[in-house]
Amino acid sequence: MPNPHRTDPPPDLATVWLRVFLEVARHESFTVAARALGWTQSAVSRQISSLEGALGGAPLFDRLPRGVRLTEAGRVLVPYAETVTGALHGAVRELAALREVAGGRLRFGAFPTADAALVPHALGAFRSRHPRVRVSREEGLTPLLLDRLTDGRLDLAVVSTTGGAPLSAYELRHLLDESLYVAVPSGHPLVGEGVGPVRLGRLADADWISGSPRPEGTLLDAALRQGFRPRIAHVVGEWTAKQGYVAAGLGVALVPALAAQSVRPDVVLLPVLDEGAPARAVYAATPRGRSTSPAVAAFVEALREAAGRIPRTSPPMA
Repeated sequence: MPNPHRTDPPPDLATVWLRVFLEVARHESFTVAARALGWTQSAVSRQISSLEGALGGAPLFDRLPRGVRLTEAGRVLVPYAETVTGALHGAVRELAALREVAGGRLRFGAFPTADAALVPHALGAFRSRHPRVRVSREEGLTPLLLDRLTDGRLDLAVVSTTGGAPLSAYELRHLLDESLYVAVPSGHPLVGEGVGPVRLGRLADADWISGSPRPEGTLLDAALRQGFRPRIAHVVGEWTAKQGYVAAGLGVALVPALAAQSVRPDVVLLPVLDEGAPARAVYAATPRGRSTSPAVAAFVEALREAAGRIPRTSPPMA
């Protein structure tokens, strides 16, 4: 007995058969359909015969003295043929939109200080050029963003070399190398000296404001090169809030160039003198070995343009 739960595979149908079938059904004539397709009548007839054979042999058209008319089997097939050909046309349109960055999606992430100036400028330019791309954004530290890239939950991530995160498994597009600044209140003695770049060692005894209760990453590395371990007095994650603590005289804070574009009038950023220190590099990262969409390529270009506007020397100071 036949198995009632068995599902037979669908027949192998050439999409050209369905296209020809719909043309014949529309015009009720092999001759007119052939003219519309730019084919011969015999070629149209062969395509319909092939389709009928693939579907079990039942005729799809009654052949009349003048033209043809859909059979019951043909009327059943029409909506399915329209669905299949419509879906294929939709796929072609969407693929063309992807190539032209006129559709699709972009999922990207960025570390927090990249959101201060780099990402907003890039995203503004990208949206103005490609308004139909669906964009979603996440914020996180570089190791988390890399994990999400690996898992396929992000298409691109703006990451940095802070903390020594392993980057070898990713395709990296270099965006910029950041200089470092130390934020001090406007009345700080170092401001009055007017000596330009300062060594962090001169701030070894200062209270520090950091995003973590323990010094880590760029701050720790820079301090250790100057022979001291910074004393964290306040843990503040957001840059605007850090400025408030600095302005109140509660401590000093290390600031990368990406976060140095908007400074309170009662806070001064002093360039850090750190000879021989490796530059903090910022990259647009994608998983190695995976193809990237045109939207990703377009966003990388917008990021590079925005990176070109980030000052590499001293930012505006109070």
